[in-house]
Amino acid sequence: MDVKKLAILGSTGSIGKSTLEVVAAHRERFPVVSLAAARSVEELAKQAALFQPQLLAVLNKEAADKLKTLLPPGLKAEVVYGPQGYLQAAAGCGADMVLSAMVGAAGLLPTYAAIKAGIDVALANKETLVAAGELVMAAATESGSAIVPVDSEHSAIYQSLMGNDPAGVRRLWLTASGGPFWSFTKEQLAGVTPEMALAHPTWSMGPKITIDSATLMNKGLEVIEAHWLFDRGYDDIKVVIHPQSVVHSLVEYVDGSFLAQLGLPDMKTPIAFALAHPKRLAMDMPQLNLAQVARLSFEEPDLDRFPALGLAFAAGREGGSAPAVMNAANEVAVGLFLRGSLTYGQITVCVRAVLDEHQTHSLPSVAAVLEADRWARTQARAWAESHGGAA
Repeated sequence: MDVKKLAILGSTGSIGKSTLEVVAAHRERFPVVSLAAARSVEELAKQAALFQPQLLAVLNKEAADKLKTLLPPGLKAEVVYGPQGYLQAAAGCGADMVLSAMVGAAGLLPTYAAIKAGIDVALANKETLVAAGELVMAAATESGSAIVPVDSEHSAIYQSLMGNDPAGVRRLWLTASGGPFWSFTKEQLAGVTPEMALAHPTWSMGPKITIDSATLMNKGLEVIEAHWLFDRGYDDIKVVIHPQSVVHSLVEYVDGSFLAQLGLPDMKTPIAFALAHPKRLAMDMPQLNLAQVARLSFEEPDLDRFPALGLAFAAGREGGSAPAVMNAANEVAVGLFLRGSLTYGQITVCVRAVLDEHQTHSLPSVAAVLEADRWARTQARAWAESHGGAA
């Protein structure tokens, strides 16, 4: 039996919790050496009691001090905090694989550290490749770190490419649910509230990714991620709306064949694949019943009503610092929308405005990526303040 020691970054979020459900069913195969979260210390303390990691990492000293008071007396876990704490959780505990599920650009440094150290990564943090894809993939090639995607779409493509000659691939097709507003008119979209946007019709996800799904920015980030993961040009990556969320993505081959991966919309499936790869885990989960599904439909994306997708394609093609800037501005805009400071429509307008102000340049180092990220956040907050949003 293969045993993989796991470090789980973002353990209290949606992906982290689902990962621990998979681990709980296969404890002997996946001992947990470290868990990292931000401020959800009550949840983290419960996870620590169940999985007995050697190290726990949180955002700051205040969270660390509170966490220590919540841990059971017999638990001998070191508690660390801040950027150095996250680096220690990722690359300093002897993990064989890091599950990278921290939200946003915060996941970049620890994920990059793990890759530089030659540790395999199950990647659920889109922003790592969106902001720093060239650096990350170069580091993985140099260190031998395997990056196995956790996103359902990229997992589907990964699985549909297995055993096939990359030269025979014509296009990659990413499916998108369309989110809760696919049938909305422009007038209806103008009245969207955070509560409406958080009600995804098929997937259960964290708030940031759920809003990105509603704007289709999430699919745009996935396009850039696919460009780096699978070394494909943007003209060879397509998006199709698939409301049932059963076909998770497809690979089109030069002979006209399409290979797809199908399954119920449950993140535990791609998580289990990433953890056990190249083997598969037996999972006690509901089974896909195609007769019950009955109908699988597909539509072209509407870039007029959902301009974020086109914006992401453009930023990806421009390359350099543009994707990092777009990603950071979007994080800020989504946060302000969730707090009621921006409207739904202003999310993409804000991101476009920041990109318009930006002079694209190369990103030779992670420090340069983080500086582009910082600049974009400052610009996005300034734009929001000047357009009625309190940053």
